Amino acid sequence: MISIKKLAGYLWMLMAPLLILFLLFEANQKITNAAPAVRSNVILQWSIILLIFAPICIGFFIFGKYAANGEYNHLPESSDEV
Repeated sequence: MISIKKLAGYLWMLMAPLLILFLLFEANQKITNAAPAVRSNVILQWSIILLIFAPICIGFFIFGKYAANGEYNHLPESSDEV
């Protein structure tokens, strides 16, 4: 189980920057393909999407780092251990 947690941690750490790159790629495509009349609305929408999902991806990376370092190998079984 520990090796699965470590592998999942590496996957989270890999997935976080890939998600940000994917979102940037999609935003670039949608903005460049938008008609000039609605381009400002598309820029606003994608700015909001990127501002919301960037901290989430950073959290994914931090979670993966902790999992890869073995911070979740022993979880507390009672409130006395916390």
